[in-house]
Amino acid sequence: MNSLINKFKTYGNLPSEIETELSKYIKSQTKHKGDFFLKQGQIVSSLFIIETGLVRSYYIKDDREINSWFGFENIILGSVLPLFYDQPSSENIQFLETSTYYYILSKDLNELYKRFSEMNTIGRKMAEEYCVILEQRISSLQTENAEQRYNSLLKYQPDAIQRISLGHIASYLGITQETLSRIRRK
Repeated sequence: MNSLINKFKTYGNLPSEIETELSKYIKSQTKHKGDFFLKQGQIVSSLFIIETGLVRSYYIKDDREINSWFGFENIILGSVLPLFYDQPSSENIQFLETSTYYYILSKDLNELYKRFSEMNTIGRKMAEEYCVILEQRISSLQTENAEQRYNSLLKYQPDAIQRISLGHIASYLGITQETLSRIRRK
């Protein structure tokens, strides 16, 4: 079954007519560990969901990679600037595992929003969820210490420590690997 259509159904009613239309536009692809979905400066206007696998988003600052988020299975993903504004991305999205994902081009999604009010509602609910995730991330960075952020990551993604390198996790938390090792020993 199409993982993206299944995810859309969690946001609202999806009549069979719309599901049939969606199926015409949604494609599936498999990428290998280390491949990129998107590199900084590119415009990849697609919304995607990982069926199996894992990605990370990162920025490059002073020749360092700074991880901003990890994308696990069953989460709607994409880069905001290319997706919504057709502008070059400021982030990189790289596969950390061999991954199979479903995607839809933003131009096709926007067309479906115009044609079907149900899709417009689903799009609004996805955007609301994305806003909540961003607010939680900002709050976490501003109000929690590194140990609390680490524990939150493990709470919401318990297998993260087995699937993501400690260097990537440390970068995501904004700490060194040495500090992460001390936190993990506690």
